[in-house]
Amino acid sequence: MKRIASLVLSVSLGVSAAPVAKAQQAESPYRTRFVVDAPITVGLGAVSGLGLYLVQQKNGLSQQQLAALNKNDVPKFDRFVAGNYSDQAQLNSDALCYGSLLVAPGLLVLNDNARGRYGQVAALYLQTMLATDAVFTMSVGTVTRYRPFLYGTEGPENKRSSRIATNSFFAGHTAHTATATFFAAKVFHDFNPDSPAEPFVWGAAALVPAAVAYYRMEAGKHFLSDNLVGYAVGATMGVVVPQLHKTTGRTGVSLVPMQGLNANGYSYGGLLLTKQL
Repeated sequence: MKRIASLVLSVSLGVSAAPVAKAQQAESPYRTRFVVDAPITVGLGAVSGLGLYLVQQKNGLSQQQLAALNKNDVPKFDRFVAGNYSDQAQLNSDALCYGSLLVAPGLLVLNDNARGRYGQVAALYLQTMLATDAVFTMSVGTVTRYRPFLYGTEGPENKRSSRIATNSFFAGHTAHTATATFFAAKVFHDFNPDSPAEPFVWGAAALVPAAVAYYRMEAGKHFLSDNLVGYAVGATMGVVVPQLHKTTGRTGVSLVPMQGLNANGYSYGGLLLTKQL
């Protein structure tokens, strides 16, 4: 996943230069402040760097350790993946993952409302992706779980004994893809809350990382549980980080008086507290 940062920066720097003539007047649903968000983004990048350093300190498996691996030691719900290996499936997962990191947020530039605020959107995307990356790198840097293909006989020897063969938990490709697609869907929703395209946008956001998860299992890179955690982390970051930046006008708490009659004919009165998501 070392290419994540460069791909995100490509979106942030390249796509934000698109024409903004008509969409310049679009009201942003988000509030960002450089003095707050810049240190947060830098801090997340530092945590990601620390995680990568910890990964480099891990050790690969010896021949004795490889020979001792047994599928029966894998939890039953993950065992069906143990022993899988496919170079083609890995290529498919790479293409879907790295492609989505550019395409998903890049498609937002086609939307008139989001295009006029794309500099802000790109900055939010970078922060969101780094939030996922920080959790991911710290996890693989501190947790040792053997990849599924080690429980079979396929795969080149240098991969089987490599330190990255211990990075099964959790699925980084799935997590980063889910972050990209759910971020794009969330931002599209916030800029276009009444769009009839929303079901298709959210549907695509859910399906693409699921496809990546499938190929990662076929490739023998991650177990089902690794992908479920990766999907959950990525989708959560993709939605929560933009949500935390929403303006008060669109997400503030609403408190209004209300009164009426209940099913038994008794009158009631009180206050209705609502919070828009």
